[in-house]
Amino acid sequence: MRITRFETALFVASLGLAFVAGSRARPASDLEWLKARYGAWGGPGVEAVPGPMDSVLVKDYAPKSSIVARETSIAKARNPVIDIHAHVNANTPAEVQAWVRTMDEVGIETTIILTGATGAKFDKLVDLYLKPYPTRFQLYCGLDTTGFDQADYPQRAVAELVRCYRKGARGVGELTDKGYGLSGDTRLPRTRRLHPDDPRLDAFWTKCAELKIPVSVHIADHPSCWKPLDVYQERTPDYQHFNLYGKDVPSYEELIAIRDRMLAGHLRTRFIACHLGNQGHDLTALSKELDSHRNLYLDISARDYEVGRTPRAAAKFLSAYRTRVLFGSDMGREKSMYQAWWRLFESADEFMPGRMWWRYYGLELPAPVLTSLYRENASSLMNRDPL
Repeated sequence: MRITRFETALFVASLGLAFVAGSRARPASDLEWLKARYGAWGGPGVEAVPGPMDSVLVKDYAPKSSIVARETSIAKARNPVIDIHAHVNANTPAEVQAWVRTMDEVGIETTIILTGATGAKFDKLVDLYLKPYPTRFQLYCGLDTTGFDQADYPQRAVAELVRCYRKGARGVGELTDKGYGLSGDTRLPRTRRLHPDDPRLDAFWTKCAELKIPVSVHIADHPSCWKPLDVYQERTPDYQHFNLYGKDVPSYEELIAIRDRMLAGHLRTRFIACHLGNQGHDLTALSKELDSHRNLYLDISARDYEVGRTPRAAAKFLSAYRTRVLFGSDMGREKSMYQAWWRLFESADEFMPGRMWWRYYGLELPAPVLTSLYRENASSLMNRDPL
């Protein structure tokens, strides 16, 4: 029987499930494990004994729930949607045309493609997306980091940004720094990396403000990436290849501080922090960030699992900051993927399958919040100047 990874998976070590990393079974006397696994309950409530499930790997565990709950089908979003976070998910004219058909069916008005590209690569994407569908797509360009340790680098980076803008770029992104700097070169020592708060980027950020184009940044990553891949690891083995524990990178906290210095140093530049700024696990802290940095916006892309597991707090957060959070998908172009987002945002369904160990709960967002999240916030940031 094929086990789909999109089924819920629960970590039931008390039943003797073998952890994918090969960790030994936890004894009942391990109080730290008991608290992490069962909280105040202190245990499973029954005596655990050996059995056939002892050989089941956690990464394969996909229990079929007996819960009978409402399943709302939402084919099309309540309002027209601007998807602020997609990538090059179509590589031929036929694939682009198919994507546009899907967008029509699910209610996507415009898709922002974070190409991260410069030079000839960006120019080819202009031909593929913008020329046939100028109103259905916007392209963001990248940051040219070639020779960033050379004296003329700031001027060259700005020049390529302006060139891409003239070709059709209406934003910058996705610029990523998970600790190795914006070049992503893992071979560079820490002292030579180009982080977003580096003075060599001052002219680049300033030019973004002058051109009135937003910048999508992915700084740090989910905090679990800095935790060992052991029995306490929060995310499923599907995400273990993102792990940074023990690697030569700044800490999660240091990277958030780098982002904050960038924000504080360039108040006229509008930054969109991808994936809820990688702080969706702590909405109180994220609220303080938004209060402190008026040029900070968030996209919710690929953080369905954060808001889906804390639906009450997430709904309050999205209502309180309804002008600062933008919809983004970041998971391909399948119709079912978009519709899963609509169900999460619009319905009150419970115990929905998700991409993690846990199930999701519908946020049932009010109509004004949906309108802002789906379209208005992105529209207010978009540069729509003609080519």
